[in-house]
Amino acid sequence: MRGTVRKISLPRRLIADLMHASIRVPFVSLSRPLNVRQLLEARALAAQPPGWAAIFVKAFSLVARDQAVLRTLYAKWPWPSFYELPRSVAMVAIARVEHGQDCVLPQKVPAADMLSLTEIDAQIRHAKDALLGDVPAFRKILRVTRLPLPLRRLMWLVGLNFGRQRANWFGSFGVTSVAAYGAGELHALSPGPFILSYGAVAADQTIDVVIRWDHRITDAALIAKALTRLEQVLNTEIAAEMRGQRQQAEPKPVRAVAT
Repeated sequence: MRGTVRKISLPRRLIADLMHASIRVPFVSLSRPLNVRQLLEARALAAQPPGWAAIFVKAFSLVARDQAVLRTLYAKWPWPSFYELPRSVAMVAIARVEHGQDCVLPQKVPAADMLSLTEIDAQIRHAKDALLGDVPAFRKILRVTRLPLPLRRLMWLVGLNFGRQRANWFGSFGVTSVAAYGAGELHALSPGPFILSYGAVAADQTIDVVIRWDHRITDAALIAKALTRLEQVLNTEIAAEMRGQRQQAEPKPVRAVAT
């Protein structure tokens, strides 16, 4: 039986390169259902609620603001070392359809703890709907993906193994999910050092969250604490911001003036 030889599309070539770069990362993972009742109540009242990706990008960035290890990369060159960033840099997996094929591309969201949920959500939605050439992060990574294999491997080596370049190319943590397509845990791969994935909202007002991380950087105890703190942030800072946006959007009552 003879099949058909098909050319690998540019986005699929990117995923192949990404998997090649992830092969030797010693990942371990921890999953936990987070109770998000207060967050759900605040989100239900919002006129234009932000997407879950924006919510988790900001929430994890707020957690990492106080825990430097969550902003730390493992760099191999010029010698093995840790590289601590002053701010988190999120890489959000954006599902798109290009030329009739499903694909996933990374959108970069730096310093999300300094941005509003509205600003983060706008960046993610722009990456979802805009032309490929109108998204700087897509242009940058696809420009490298067009190179011949030996040059791509060289560029990835440089991008992965110098701390500063690694942050520019791959960020400090990734966010991905398949919740829009139904329930299920996603244990994604990337060059690291941290990947957060979340599921659909359950009937008991919980969301299953999985964090995979490079074991060279930290251990499970810190990640367990980070998940506890993440639950707190979702129900306090994030919920409060959404309530504040609603209050600002509501028109102020007009008082009659006696004459």
